[in-house]
Amino acid sequence: MTLEISPWLQRWSHLVPAGATVLDVACGSGRHVRWFAERGCRVTGVDRNAAAVEPLRAVAEVVVADIEGQPWLLLGRRFDAVVVTNYLWRALLPTIIDSVAEGGVLLYETFADGNQTIGKPSRPDFLLQPGELLQAAQGLHVIAYEDGFLDSPDRFVQRITAVRPASGSPPHPRHLLTPGPRTSGS
Repeated sequence: MTLEISPWLQRWSHLVPAGATVLDVACGSGRHVRWFAERGCRVTGVDRNAAAVEPLRAVAEVVVADIEGQPWLLLGRRFDAVVVTNYLWRALLPTIIDSVAEGGVLLYETFADGNQTIGKPSRPDFLLQPGELLQAAQGLHVIAYEDGFLDSPDRFVQRITAVRPASGSPPHPRHLLTPGPRTSGS
């Protein structure tokens, strides 16, 4: 079964230019690794499942690691985009945020409190609490944030798109909220 690309990532992927370095945390079989590689990005995928990530070696740098049970193997590396979907390990949140380079973007979407009322995951360890993702992304400029219910499939999520301002840039960087051609105003 091929999983579809997250609509949240589709919506905000215009903030990640071709040639950008992209880190996909807990990438699994690599649906988002492939999405960004097809757009000309240099992608690094991290996951503990060696068999799942092996086919990605043709399009990405692959790091097989138990990111919950061993030290972070990419310490000190920064990426133009850091992507996380359907994954939460609170102890790693500061490291994930720190992996966003100056001028880079964080695209994060995972399950939130309320999901336990409709299905899995249901353990509090795997559900963001209200505003938790916003708090974790302090220091980044938030472009978009949502916390609520989605259907097809039914789930409660939090998701954020946030940019780390570059040194010397204005405190509110300009980013197009939707992709597309610019038109001149009259």
